[in-house]
Amino acid sequence: MKTVIQRVSSASVTIDSKIVADIQKGLVVLVGIEDADTQEDINWLCQKTINLRIFGDENDVMNLSVKDIDGDIIVVSQFTLHASTKKGNRPSYIKASKPDFAIPTYENFIKTLEKDFGKGVQTGIFGADMKVALVNDGPVTIVIDSKNRE
Repeated sequence: MKTVIQRVSSASVTIDSKIVADIQKGLVVLVGIEDADTQEDINWLCQKTINLRIFGDENDVMNLSVKDIDGDIIVVSQFTLHASTKKGNRPSYIKASKPDFAIPTYENFIKTLEKDFGKGVQTGIFGADMKVALVNDGPVTIVIDSKNRE
């Protein structure tokens, strides 16, 4: 499972000209799922996400998590995070899970994140053509791969 986590001062997700998610200060989390992902991957990534100290404290030092600042989170499924660009110029998505595995795994990720976070998160709609708008604050962007825990 891969995530791209962006610290934002505002963000929204629009589908068919309708805003389905809208936050101010917080995180946008793009999630890519592969068939090898397990509950352990979900648990580890959810804990990492909510506890990342990437928000400024009173001295403007990145010491606070999204929980500490009472921020919000938008989660968006993104199969393209598993793109392989090894051959040619057209990415291959062979490692990305098909919907029959990815949808319940994505929903489990959201449920686990909400439980660990202690409040609801907003989401896009799996498989929809989404327009994600955000103001990346910093910019701060963190890429995390549960299969490469560095």
